[in-house]
Amino acid sequence: MPESPNDIVDRWLAALDTALQARNIDAALALFEEDCYWRDFVSFTWNLKTLEGTDDIRRMLEAQLEHVQPSGWARSEDATGDGDATEAWVTFETGQARGYAHLRLRNGRCWTLLTTMQELKGFEEKKGSNREQGVSHEITKGRQSWLEKKTAREASLGYDEQPYCVIVGGGQGGIGLAARMRRLGVPTIVIDKNPKPGDAWRNRYKSLHLHDPVWYDHMPYLKFPEDWPVFASKDKIGDWLEHYTRIMELNYWSSTECTKATFDEATQEWVVEVVCEGEKVTLRPKQLIFALGVSGYPNTPTFDGAETFAGQQHHSSKHEGGGDWAGKKAVVIGSNNSAHDICADLWEHGAEVTMVQRSSTHIARSDALMDLALGDLYSERALASGVTTEKADLLFASLPYRILPAAQIPVYEKMAERDAEFYAQLTAVGFDLDFGTDGSGLFLKYLRRGSGYYIDVGASQLLIDGRVKVKSGQLDRIDTHSVVMADGTELDADLIVYATGYGSMNGWLADLVSPEVADQVGRCWGYGSDTPKDPGPWEGELRNMWKPTNVDQLWIHGGNLHQSRHYSNYLALQIKARMEGLDTPVFELQESHFTR
Repeated sequence: MPESPNDIVDRWLAALDTALQARNIDAALALFEEDCYWRDFVSFTWNLKTLEGTDDIRRMLEAQLEHVQPSGWARSEDATGDGDATEAWVTFETGQARGYAHLRLRNGRCWTLLTTMQELKGFEEKKGSNREQGVSHEITKGRQSWLEKKTAREASLGYDEQPYCVIVGGGQGGIGLAARMRRLGVPTIVIDKNPKPGDAWRNRYKSLHLHDPVWYDHMPYLKFPEDWPVFASKDKIGDWLEHYTRIMELNYWSSTECTKATFDEATQEWVVEVVCEGEKVTLRPKQLIFALGVSGYPNTPTFDGAETFAGQQHHSSKHEGGGDWAGKKAVVIGSNNSAHDICADLWEHGAEVTMVQRSSTHIARSDALMDLALGDLYSERALASGVTTEKADLLFASLPYRILPAAQIPVYEKMAERDAEFYAQLTAVGFDLDFGTDGSGLFLKYLRRGSGYYIDVGASQLLIDGRVKVKSGQLDRIDTHSVVMADGTELDADLIVYATGYGSMNGWLADLVSPEVADQVGRCWGYGSDTPKDPGPWEGELRNMWKPTNVDQLWIHGGNLHQSRHYSNYLALQIKARMEGLDTPVFELQESHFTR
């Protein structure tokens, strides 16, 4: 009788536990395929690191095993599959933490292993049976109410008491990370230049809705209500973030701008100069986190003649939307998400719109993306089959970037077949389509370069119908009343919108810290796939995101709502460990590649 999936996994885990506790690295490696992948989030490496092949795993274990002291590997639920391919969720411990893992075996040997740190021993979140009492049931004079304590705490932090951590940027990333920090007892201040939490969303063009579905976009700890729309308006998201900040009792300094940050070598702390509601304040945190979004400054290309243009021109980040554009001619330079949304907005408000497409774009229809690419992980059907948001995050992370394209290519092949007529209609009006350089589609484009795609929520039909015109090619110059293409075509314009993306996140560091520090950190985002806008060498993890950088005590946090939620857990645990003085030997700090 063949072994059950549970028996196969249990036997493998027992052998791994025995080998690692005996420090027998050869015996441990014998349990892995030669062509295998171990992706670790903090638990073994104090880093976000993918180990490819047994040589990489050997090097990591030789460096880290004595410190990590792993033990207690066990299934957390029934395994699935058969003797050829088996999958399981696994719990384990290290000397300092408790972890959760996902395991894939092929013919009884490990093909992929994801290990994640979930909590630090002795520094667990005060939740569930460990939650705080909230009030002392002893009547004493001078007792402070919850509100009085909260008000006193907020008045003190940053003045009488210095925060351990400062987060620059109070969008969804900074807010979600601050919630993690508070649950771990890390004194943290979030600073943001806007008057209210959520304003970064409210300030965008008025027609903006999330392109990702609700199941993908929850914040840490507090999920959206069950009647929340699948695609929420930007103002609805802004209101949610404002209320979330209050509910989570975050120390959020609005109307506050960071003007300079320098590192004090003598005290080993940052000196962060801010202007808070017109008052200059100096903060001295040990850890400084930049959470300024998924990208850096707006990238506005320079075209000959732009200074002579008689109409309006601005970057997409400054486009408010709405207004009366009846009888006016607009040219939108760009062909990704923002360009499509802005073209649709301008057309709705009466403009004659032309989209200028300078490079090919991947388009995925929203319904096809939800069904084929996201449905098994983030949907009502996923929840019904037991795939929670937390499991979905880990399942998505369980496929290392080296093998992720092979898993994604069939999805987009099916999408191309299913929506063949749609794509043919787009091509017929001159739109230049792609599915990524290797056919791996939207998610890989996002991870590699953070651009080059549009999730179609209706604007593609405007192009197909000719209600919005498409002109592919390069620009030559801008004249007083027009945009002139390289082929000589002249596009009359009263408005030019540059939907031309953003620079690298380390561009913020050049201004707020120094160009030298920005270059020491190196480029953020991309993983060295050697595809357009993501040059090698191969890194295997997103550059500088949520992990130690080459500048001590300086961190980068960002990404979409899904990434901000998931990876904020690992970043918060790294910060907490350092605050408590735990030993955190980082395995193979990533080299700096590329400057701003």
